[in-house]
This record gives sequence, C-alpha cells and structure tokens, in this order.
Amino acid sequence: MSMPAALARRRDYSGLALFAYGFRPFFLAAGAWAAFGILLWLPQYVGALALPTDFSALDWHIHEMLYGYVAATIAGFLLTAIPNWTGRLPVNGRPLAGLALLWLAGRAAILFSGLIGGVLAAVIDIAFLAVLAAVAAREIVAGQNWRNLRVLVMLCVLILGNIVFHAEVLLTGGADYGIRIAIAAVIMLISLIGGRIVPSFTGNWLARNNPGRRPIPFSRFDAATLAASAAALIAWIAAPAHAVSGALLIVAGCLQAVRLARWAGDRATADRLVLILHVAYGFVPLGFVLVGGSALSVVIPTSAGIHAWTAGAIGLMTLAVMTRASLGHTGHALQAGWGTQAIYALVFAAALLRIVAAFIGSMALIDIAGAAWIVGFALFVALYGPLLVRQKPAWAEEGR
Repeated sequence: MSMPAALARRRDYSGLALFAYGFRPFFLAAGAWAAFGILLWLPQYVGALALPTDFSALDWHIHEMLYGYVAATIAGFLLTAIPNWTGRLPVNGRPLAGLALLWLAGRAAILFSGLIGGVLAAVIDIAFLAVLAAVAAREIVAGQNWRNLRVLVMLCVLILGNIVFHAEVLLTGGADYGIRIAIAAVIMLISLIGGRIVPSFTGNWLARNNPGRRPIPFSRFDAATLAASAAALIAWIAAPAHAVSGALLIVAGCLQAVRLARWAGDRATADRLVLILHVAYGFVPLGFVLVGGSALSVVIPTSAGIHAWTAGAIGLMTLAVMTRASLGHTGHALQAGWGTQAIYALVFAAALLRIVAAFIGSMALIDIAGAAWIVGFALFVALYGPLLVRQKPAWAEEGR
C-alpha cells in the first residue's frame, strides 16, 4: 500500500479516539501505572502494605517498572513509529484495544499472582511482549524496513529477560539476572533510538533557530560506543561485581559522555523539548560510570547507578518521547509549556534525589523522590490524558 493510501485509511478511522493510534492507550497507561506503581511501592518498602503477589516487594517493584511501565512506553513508541518507518497502516481499533487489554491483564496477573499462581501469571505477563514483538516483526518485515530490526532484537532481549525473571522467581524465590537483562536491553534501546532522535531533533531546531555548530552525524565513533556499551552490559549481566565488568562499564560511560557532547545540546537549551532529551541521555553515561565504579569500589552503592539508569535515563527519556509524540501527533505545537516543564522538573528531581539517597541511606529522601515521581507522572496524566483520548486537539475542534 502506498503512503498516500495508508494516510487516507488512517484519516478514515472512525472508532474510539483512544484506539486510533498506538501512542494513545499505551502512553496514557504508562503514565498512570508509573504513578500508581510507586504509590503502591512506597508503603511496601517500609512493610506497611502487602500485595497478593508471589513476588517479593522489591521484585514486584522492579518488574512492574521495567516490564510494566517501560513495556507500555515501548509499545506506544513502536506502534507509532513503525507506520512512519514502513508506510504501512498503523495497528488500531480492536487489535490495538486487545493489545492494551493484554498489557493490563499482565499487570493484574502479577499483582494477584499469589492467588492465581506464578506459572499462569508468567504466561499472561510474557504474552504481551511476545505479541508486541510478533506485530512489530510482521510490520518491519512486510515494509522491508531492515534497518530497524536492531530495535526488534532489543525487544526480544527484553522478552528473554522477562522469561528469566519469572523463572528465577518460580525456582529460587527472587530475581537476579532477569533484572539486569531488562535494564541492559532498555539502556541499549535508549542508546539506539536516542542516538537517532536526540541529534535529529536538535539539528532541526538549530537549523531553524540558531545556525552554527550542529550535531555530528552518526559515525564510526557512535558505532564503537554502541559496541563498547553492549559488551560492558553483557559483562555486567554475567558478572556484575567483577573488576573487568566495572572497567568496561566505566570505559563505555566515558564514550557515551563524549557521544552526548557531540550532539550540540548546549546550543539548544532554549527549547525545553530538546533540552530534556539531552538531560535524559546524560543519565546513561552517569549510570555506566556509577555502576562500573560500584564494581571497583565499595564507596559507590550499586543502587545509585541503577537508579541513574532507571529513574534518570529511562524515566526522563520515556517522558521526553511521550510528551513530544503526544503533542506532535495530536496537532499541537511542539512547545513545552509550564505544565510540561513541571513534569520534567519533578521527575528530574526524583532521579537526583534517589541517587543521593542511595549514597547516604536516607529513607526521607526516598520518600521525597517517590512523591516527586508520583506527582510528575500524575501531572502527565492530567495534562496529556485529554489529548490522548480525543480524536482532535482542542484548538482544531474550536476552529482556531
């Protein structure tokens, strides 16, 4: 099908606006689950709440952030990006609603796994990412979009991590490798996709508003950085406390920092939608260095680097993508208003506070960080929810 025909079919969609495009249900679900998941986690952390799950409190928290929240953002991104990559029709209507319900079923299955059993919960939960991968593979192959098979490979690694996570919980009562596989897969996804969108959006803005030095295009240095990062993450998955893993992680972190510096983010700070991409990516090298440093020194707690990656890089990058895509695909101007900037500031503060809390062991800081995270994502739902459930943006409906 030609691109014009595909675009016409998209315009002809007459079902619920929420299921018109992949970003709508999944970004909304991701934002709500990010807030609600931490709202449930904080009282669990201090032993004030027990959920009917087979998972330990910590494993539930980690799983639902990585395989729940992050999986939803990946689904929203892929189901929106793939039609642009391939020119094919988007998945919408009943198939999209079914996929969203499958994600929701996974969240319920994990939450109530103590009642339905760990094996059934694992099957339901794993099914979502497996079906998403099958849909993505079909579209990429049908569209002969071979370049983006790398993204599909990372999605398959995430599925493997989820399988390992469940197997570890069922066999040993706690997860280990499954956690690191998930984090590594998502950090590599950010390195791949972020390495495409951060310099691209920065360059576009600079071309219009601040001519001069531009982001350096993808080169052998970027390829070497990705290879070094992958090698370091594989070593970390296998032997997280080994000195070799620590050294590889620090080297990869330094390369990632140089890579980010080559994207001219210092010249695009006036555009907050662009700035947040650079800030989010900055947590990638920070995480590499901190996690690597923890393998070489007892002074640096491992959780500091883990939260640099998860709360910082993953939390902020997913928000950056969700806000930008939601604005752009609903016909709104690509501008970060005060509300959007408040969302970024809250989650940025949450990430920094959580890293500091790891160093000083402060429960008060953990609570404050959790509260900032909850408010930030609740604000995302409040501000962007109406955009995601409408067929048209408000300004178009008013004829302006």
